[in-house]
Amino acid sequence: MAMAMSTKLETLRTYSLLRFPLSFIRTLSTSSSPSGSVSSSTDSQSPKKSKRRKKKNLFEVAQFLPNWGIGYHMAKTHWKEVSYEITQINLYKDGRHGKAWGIAYKNGLPADAPKKISGVHKRCWRYLPNVVKASESSQNLANSTDNDQKVEPQAS
Repeated sequence: MAMAMSTKLETLRTYSLLRFPLSFIRTLSTSSSPSGSVSSSTDSQSPKKSKRRKKKNLFEVAQFLPNWGIGYHMAKTHWKEVSYEITQINLYKDGRHGKAWGIAYKNGLPADAPKKISGVHKRCWRYLPNVVKASESSQNLANSTDNDQKVEPQAS
Protein backbone atom coordinates (compact mmCIF):
# COMPACT_ATOMS: atom_id res chain seq x y z
CA MET A 1 0.00 0.00 0.00
CA ALA A 2 2.81 2.38 0.90
CA MET A 3 4.59 1.49 -2.32
CA ALA A 4 1.49 2.33 -4.37
CA MET A 5 1.15 5.68 -2.62
CA SER A 6 4.77 6.60 -3.28
CA THR A 7 4.54 5.77 -7.01
CA LYS A 8 1.31 7.74 -7.28
CA LEU A 9 2.97 10.69 -5.55
CA GLU A 10 5.91 10.58 -8.00
CA THR A 11 3.58 10.50 -11.02
CA LEU A 12 1.65 13.48 -9.67
CA ARG A 13 4.88 15.44 -9.27
CA THR A 14 5.88 14.56 -12.81
CA TYR A 15 2.52 15.61 -14.25
CA SER A 16 2.46 18.84 -12.25
CA LEU A 17 5.81 19.82 -13.81
CA LEU A 18 4.50 19.01 -17.28
CA ARG A 19 1.60 21.39 -16.83
CA PHE A 20 3.93 24.38 -16.98
CA PRO A 21 5.25 25.52 -20.34
CA LEU A 22 8.81 24.63 -21.11
CA SER A 23 9.81 28.31 -21.24
CA PHE A 24 8.61 28.78 -17.66
CA ILE A 25 10.69 25.85 -16.46
CA ARG A 26 13.72 27.24 -18.31
CA THR A 27 13.36 30.61 -16.61
CA LEU A 28 13.20 28.92 -13.23
CA SER A 29 16.36 26.98 -13.92
CA THR A 30 18.31 29.97 -15.30
CA SER A 31 17.10 32.52 -12.75
CA SER A 32 18.76 30.65 -9.87
CA SER A 33 22.20 30.83 -11.50
CA PRO A 34 24.34 33.94 -10.81
CA SER A 35 25.27 34.29 -14.50
CA GLY A 36 21.61 35.01 -15.36
CA SER A 37 21.60 38.11 -13.20
CA VAL A 38 24.78 39.40 -14.85
CA SER A 39 23.34 39.07 -18.35
CA SER A 40 20.18 40.93 -17.39
CA SER A 41 22.20 43.89 -16.11
CA THR A 42 24.17 44.11 -19.37
CA ASP A 43 20.93 43.97 -21.37
CA SER A 44 19.56 47.00 -19.55
CA GLN A 45 22.70 49.00 -20.36
CA SER A 46 22.60 48.32 -24.10
CA PRO A 47 20.36 50.61 -26.16
CA LYS A 48 17.01 49.17 -27.13
CA LYS A 49 16.16 48.79 -30.79
CA SER A 50 13.18 50.79 -31.93
CA LYS A 51 10.23 48.82 -33.16
CA ARG A 52 9.28 49.18 -36.81
CA ARG A 53 5.94 50.84 -37.28
CA LYS A 54 3.41 48.74 -39.10
CA LYS A 55 2.41 50.38 -42.35
CA LYS A 56 -1.28 50.99 -42.97
CA ASN A 57 -3.71 49.96 -45.65
CA LEU A 58 -6.02 52.53 -47.26
CA PHE A 59 -8.84 52.06 -44.75
CA GLU A 60 -6.58 52.39 -41.72
CA VAL A 61 -5.33 55.70 -43.13
CA ALA A 62 -8.82 56.92 -44.06
CA GLN A 63 -10.44 56.16 -40.71
CA PHE A 64 -8.81 59.20 -39.08
CA LEU A 65 -9.86 61.61 -41.84
CA PRO A 66 -13.27 63.32 -41.82
CA ASN A 67 -15.97 61.31 -43.60
CA TRP A 68 -13.61 58.34 -43.99
CA GLY A 69 -11.36 60.26 -46.37
CA ILE A 70 -13.91 60.92 -49.09
CA GLY A 71 -12.63 63.89 -51.08
CA TYR A 72 -9.05 63.54 -49.81
CA HIS A 73 -6.00 62.45 -51.79
CA MET A 74 -4.11 59.26 -50.97
CA ALA A 75 -1.28 57.44 -52.67
CA LYS A 76 0.94 54.43 -52.20
CA THR A 77 4.29 55.24 -50.64
CA HIS A 78 6.29 54.27 -53.73
CA TRP A 79 4.16 56.30 -56.17
CA LYS A 80 5.78 59.59 -57.19
CA GLU A 81 3.30 61.56 -59.34
CA VAL A 82 0.15 59.43 -58.95
CA SER A 83 -2.61 59.74 -56.38
CA TYR A 84 -6.31 59.03 -55.92
CA GLU A 85 -9.03 61.34 -54.72
CA ILE A 86 -11.37 59.04 -52.79
CA THR A 87 -14.97 59.25 -54.01
CA GLN A 88 -16.62 56.19 -52.43
CA ILE A 89 -15.76 53.60 -49.77
CA ASN A 90 -17.57 50.37 -48.96
CA LEU A 91 -16.35 49.01 -45.63
CA TYR A 92 -16.66 45.48 -44.34
CA LYS A 93 -17.80 45.00 -40.75
CA ASP A 94 -14.32 45.01 -39.21
CA GLY A 95 -13.54 48.50 -40.57
CA ARG A 96 -10.14 47.50 -41.93
CA HIS A 97 -11.17 45.93 -45.20
CA GLY A 98 -13.48 46.84 -48.03
CA LYS A 99 -13.57 48.42 -51.47
CA ALA A 100 -12.76 51.95 -52.57
CA TRP A 101 -13.28 54.06 -55.68
CA GLY A 102 -11.56 57.26 -56.67
CA ILE A 103 -10.41 59.62 -59.38
CA ALA A 104 -6.82 58.96 -60.45
CA TYR A 105 -4.51 61.97 -60.64
CA LYS A 106 -1.33 61.83 -62.72
CA ASN A 107 1.02 64.81 -62.50
CA GLY A 108 -1.77 66.78 -60.85
CA LEU A 109 -4.27 66.24 -63.68
CA PRO A 110 -7.42 64.19 -63.04
CA ALA A 111 -8.43 61.20 -65.12
CA ASP A 112 -11.85 60.86 -66.70
CA ALA A 113 -14.09 59.10 -64.17
CA PRO A 114 -13.89 57.37 -60.79
CA LYS A 115 -12.63 53.80 -60.95
CA LYS A 116 -12.14 51.03 -58.44
CA ILE A 117 -8.81 51.39 -56.63
CA SER A 118 -6.68 48.27 -56.69
CA GLY A 119 -4.41 47.22 -53.86
CA VAL A 120 -6.37 48.90 -51.07
CA HIS A 121 -5.46 46.13 -48.59
CA LYS A 122 -1.73 46.40 -49.17
CA ARG A 123 0.11 48.08 -46.33
CA CYS A 124 1.71 50.99 -48.15
CA TRP A 125 -0.83 53.82 -48.21
CA ARG A 126 -0.35 57.40 -47.10
CA TYR A 127 -2.41 60.57 -46.93
CA LEU A 128 -1.27 63.51 -49.05
CA PRO A 129 -1.92 66.62 -46.96
CA ASN A 130 -0.46 69.13 -49.44
CA VAL A 131 -3.06 68.35 -52.13
CA VAL A 132 -6.09 70.60 -51.68
CA LYS A 133 -9.53 69.04 -51.93
CA ALA A 134 -11.50 70.11 -55.00
CA SER A 135 -14.42 71.42 -52.89
CA GLU A 136 -12.06 73.52 -50.74
CA SER A 137 -10.29 75.02 -53.74
CA SER A 138 -13.60 76.00 -55.37
CA GLN A 139 -14.75 77.60 -52.10
CA ASN A 140 -11.47 79.50 -51.80
CA LEU A 141 -11.81 80.77 -55.38
CA ALA A 142 -15.41 81.82 -54.77
CA ASN A 143 -14.46 83.62 -51.55
CA SER A 144 -11.58 85.43 -53.22
CA THR A 145 -13.79 86.64 -56.11
CA ASP A 146 -16.44 87.78 -53.62
CA ASN A 147 -13.84 89.74 -51.66
CA ASP A 148 -12.55 91.37 -54.86
CA GLN A 149 -16.07 92.45 -55.82
CA LYS A 150 -16.70 93.86 -52.34
CA VAL A 151 -13.48 95.86 -52.38
CA GLU A 152 -14.20 97.53 -55.74
CA PRO A 153 -17.49 99.25 -54.78
CA GLN A 154 -15.95 100.59 -51.60
CA ALA A 155 -13.03 102.11 -53.53
CA SER A 156 -15.24 103.94 -56.04
